[in-house]
Amino acid sequence: MARYHWLRTLGGAAISVMFALGASAQSRPAPEQVLSVWYELVLDLVRHTPTYTPPVASRTLAYVGVTAYEATASGNDGLISLAGQLNGLTDLPARETGQAYDEATVLQAALAGVVTHEFSNTGPTGQRALAAVRDKLGAAVAEGLPADLRDRSLDHGQAIAAHILAWAATDKGAVVENMGFPQDYPVAETPANWVPTSKISLQQHPLLPDWGQNRPFAMPDGATCDLPPPPDYSEDKGSEFYRQALEVYEVGKSLTPEQKAIALFWADDAMLSRTPPGHWISIALQVLDAEKADMPRRTEALAKLGIAVADAFIGCWNAKYQYDLLRPVTYIRRVIDPNWETLLTTPPFPEYPSGHSTQSGAAATVMTALFGEGHAFDDNTPSTDGLPPRSFASFWTAADEAGISRLYGGIHYRAAIDRGLDQGRCIGAYATALKTRRN
Repeated sequence: MARYHWLRTLGGAAISVMFALGASAQSRPAPEQVLSVWYELVLDLVRHTPTYTPPVASRTLAYVGVTAYEATASGNDGLISLAGQLNGLTDLPARETGQAYDEATVLQAALAGVVTHEFSNTGPTGQRALAAVRDKLGAAVAEGLPADLRDRSLDHGQAIAAHILAWAATDKGAVVENMGFPQDYPVAETPANWVPTSKISLQQHPLLPDWGQNRPFAMPDGATCDLPPPPDYSEDKGSEFYRQALEVYEVGKSLTPEQKAIALFWADDAMLSRTPPGHWISIALQVLDAEKADMPRRTEALAKLGIAVADAFIGCWNAKYQYDLLRPVTYIRRVIDPNWETLLTTPPFPEYPSGHSTQSGAAATVMTALFGEGHAFDDNTPSTDGLPPRSFASFWTAADEAGISRLYGGIHYRAAIDRGLDQGRCIGAYATALKTRRN
C-alpha cells in the first residue's frame, strides 16, 4: 500500500492523518490534508521544543489558526477576513483579480512560512521534521500544476505568512528569553505570596511574569476579563482560605482511581504533552474529523479556538501576577502537614486563577458556539502516552473536568478553578463574537 511513504519520517501521527483522509500516492493532497498534517506536526513540535510552555504554545496555535483561516478566506467570498477585528491585524495581501489559485498550495506556503519561523528554536529532530513537511509535502502539493499557477499560489501564501509574522512580531510575546524565567524577579516575602516550589535553579523565579501584558487577539487587553480576588489569606482554621486548602489536602490523601485518572488525563505538562492549549486544539481536530468538516468550517473553528486559548493565557497570567498567590503545597506544608505530597508536579508560577480552568472555559465557550450545546465527543489526545480515551457529554463537561483535575492533582484551590472557568467564559465570548461568515 504505497501512500505518501515519505511521511513515515515524521512519525505515526502524520501517517495516520493521511491514511484517515484517504490520500494516495496518485493524488495531490487536498487542503484538508495539508491542514491536518501541519497541525499534527505543530502539536508534536510543541511537546519537543524547550520554550513551549503553555502560554507560548497558545500564542503559536493562535497565529497558526489565523494563518490557515486567512489563506482560506482570501479565496472564499463567503468568509470575512479577521483584519480589523483582531488587535493590530491590518488588511492582508489580496489575490490578483481574475487569476486562478491552487488552494492547497496557498495554504501549504502560508503554513510553512509561519510554522518554520515560530519553531526556529526547535531541536535537530524537529528541524528535520519541519524540513520534511515543508519540502516534501510542498512538492506533493505542487506536483502537476502549471508553473504560473504554482508560482502565483506560492507567492500569495508566502505573502500571507510574511504579513502574519510581521504582525506577530509586535505583540510582546515573540521573544522568550531564558526559557521564560526572568534572570531577576522580586519574589514577595509576605505569607500569602507565591514562593518557588521547585529546587530547579531556573525555577526560582516565576514563569513569564510579563505575559499578561502581551497584546491579546480579540479581547481589548489582558485585564478585560478580570476576576474577584481569592479568599483572604489566613491560617485560622475557621477561615475560608484554610477550608479550601484543607479540601485540597483531604482530597489528595484519599484520591479514588477515577480521580487519579482525571488528574493524569488533563495533566498536559510542558515538554511531556501537547500542553493544555494543544489538548483543546486536538479535541477540535477530532471533532472536525468526525464531522468531515469542509475547509471553511475547519479553519474557522481552529482560528477562533486558537484565539480563545491564547487570550485566555494572557488574561489568566495578568490575574496571576496581580494576585501573586501561594500554591497549595506551600500552604499545606506550612500550616497542615509538612510531609504532604501532590499527585502532580506544581507549576512554577502563582496559583490564582487556574490556567487550565481559564483556557478550558474559553475553549468550551467557543466550541459550544460552533458545535452546539450537548455535543458529545470522545477525546483520545493522551493516547500516545498510554492513557485511555475519555467520553464527554458536552464541551462544558470536559472543561469542568479539566478544571477539577487540578484540585485532584494538588495544585489549585477550588476558588482558582471556579473563577478561572468564569474568566474563560468572558474571554471566550470575544473570540466567539468574531465575524467569519457573510451569511
